[in-house]
Amino acid sequence: MVASLTAAVLAALLVATMLGVGPIANASQTVLLKSVRDVSQLHTAIGTFELVIEDEENIGGLPDFIEGRKTLFVAVGTVNALVDLENLAEEDLAVSADGKSVTVRLPEPQLDKPNIDHERTRVYSQKRGVADQIVDAFEAPQQAKFYSLAESRIAAAAEESDLQQRAADNAKSVLANLFASLGYEVTFKDGASS
Repeated sequence: MVASLTAAVLAALLVATMLGVGPIANASQTVLLKSVRDVSQLHTAIGTFELVIEDEENIGGLPDFIEGRKTLFVAVGTVNALVDLENLAEEDLAVSADGKSVTVRLPEPQLDKPNIDHERTRVYSQKRGVADQIVDAFEAPQQAKFYSLAESRIAAAAEESDLQQRAADNAKSVLANLFASLGYEVTFKDGASS
């Protein structure tokens, strides 16, 4: 009797846990660090971008109140600008004969992939026709296209901004201070060596 009661309780706990309502379902899981890798990137500038995407869909040619969707999507994201020192070759660094100064040719600054801020990015407003409201009751509206579009527009805006120049200037400042602390006067040459 006790064995069958114990088996029934364990089975009930197992089913409840599988459904996400049992006492074990809320137990914290250990997070494991899977790998660590070294990076040689000097991140020296971050740009924050915000944009509004207006999207209007009316596929069937029916009036908007029957079928159609108009969405205003607000996106906020950042782009890191960096200088990758891994590509710094031996010929890009030259110490003077007297050992008091150094000449450095830095690689061109690069822009990282945009990072969308999910807490500040959202559908601001959405107007839907009756048919779209019925469809949305059975399946969640897809927002992936808005995130993808926001990412590409933020990347384009970062390319057009002065973010890369700012990264280069800041990298030179950081490295000048580092070399000065080692007793060197530094001169920078533009562009990476071939």
